[in-house]
Amino acid sequence: MQTVSPREARALLDQGALLVDIREVDEHAREHIDGACCVPLARLADAPALHGASGIVLFHCRSGMRTRANAGALQAATAGCTAYVVDGGIDAWKRAGLPVTHDARAPLELMRQVQIAAGSLVLLGTVLATMVSPWFLLLSGFVGAGLVFAGISGFCGMALLLARMPWNRAIR
Repeated sequence: MQTVSPREARALLDQGALLVDIREVDEHAREHIDGACCVPLARLADAPALHGASGIVLFHCRSGMRTRANAGALQAATAGCTAYVVDGGIDAWKRAGLPVTHDARAPLELMRQVQIAAGSLVLLGTVLATMVSPWFLLLSGFVGAGLVFAGISGFCGMALLLARMPWNRAIR
């Protein structure tokens, strides 16, 4: 798939192109380009917006990495359309001085919440092991093992737990 600069993408949008944000719903809720429809990569095949699209479809993510890595799937989802990837994603869009909608009230992205929680638990376990008892290293080890398991299996129990927290319920 070909790439277009954020400025070229803006011009195509003004001509009626469809802009698709392939990031997760929580990422889109916190910050997005006006007019972009959110179709997470995992739901791409079932996206009604893409099945009825005609003309030009533009895809973006945060940095452009996800769109480039999944260009084949994106192209397949837009049968009959001309599809482009916005080079550099929403980060490049902002660097180009183009407007985005930012909602500071929306919760942090779920993976950032996992990183903060896991890092905090490891730090807590290390501090408690130093100050109270070496047995607290088990907490750090447990979190580390959970992260390894999540990386191997694709199942993250901490992410599922955090997704059920009250501050995350509004976007799910």
